[in-house]
Amino acid sequence: MKQTLVLLAFLFAFQNSSAQLFTKEKVANPVDNIDQKRLTWGYFIGFNQYDFNFDYQEDLKDILVDEAVGFHLGLIGDMRINDYMNLRLEPGVFFTTRNLMYDESLFPNDDYNDSDLLREVKSTYVHIPLLLKISTKRINNFKPFIIGGFSTALNLSSNQDNPDDNSSGEFRMEKNSYFYEIGFGIDLYLQYFKFTPSIRGIFSMNDELVRDADPNSPWTGNVAKMQTRGVFINFTFQ
Repeated sequence: MKQTLVLLAFLFAFQNSSAQLFTKEKVANPVDNIDQKRLTWGYFIGFNQYDFNFDYQEDLKDILVDEAVGFHLGLIGDMRINDYMNLRLEPGVFFTTRNLMYDESLFPNDDYNDSDLLREVKSTYVHIPLLLKISTKRINNFKPFIIGGFSTALNLSSNQDNPDDNSSGEFRMEKNSYFYEIGFGIDLYLQYFKFTPSIRGIFSMNDELVRDADPNSPWTGNVAKMQTRGVFINFTFQ
């Protein structure tokens, strides 16, 4: 359902802008001077899909990750450097869920319940990236770009300080995570605002797993490193 909404949003944007994008002469819009302003503001909404990448101590069964599509929204502060580069701050709130599925072989002597094989990891991130946007020359009413940078995120659902661990059904993560990000998109100059669809990948740089008290825990004992990675689809309005 959410993938359908994403597709409809793209089609809506295309329908409203196609007359301007492919005409031989650029249509004069009230937003034509937006790229010359030193500071501009806006907001974004979008969809995300987070995953985990695991490194293991031993060659045992992998932990499987079932990803769900999440939602996010936030604000944009954009500082113009020159005609082709902008520095951007994009603080936002991101909601996502990942399900971790454990193999029975990780539990010795068949000492497990069905609930032990699944951990639902719900996360609410306050995500703050600092990004460099590098654009091409504007062509009629669209301008492609690439974007990349670094970010930090506060996981409000981490359970880091919870004294209970997986033996009590609590999966715990670090509160603070650090990422690098890279993506691309297109600025579309519509009649009254600039609309920007983009896609971006994020990759964690730190181990986010809080391990159980038992060093031989079937949930965390074999994990050398657990890092978030994800994909964002953003719709920006300026």
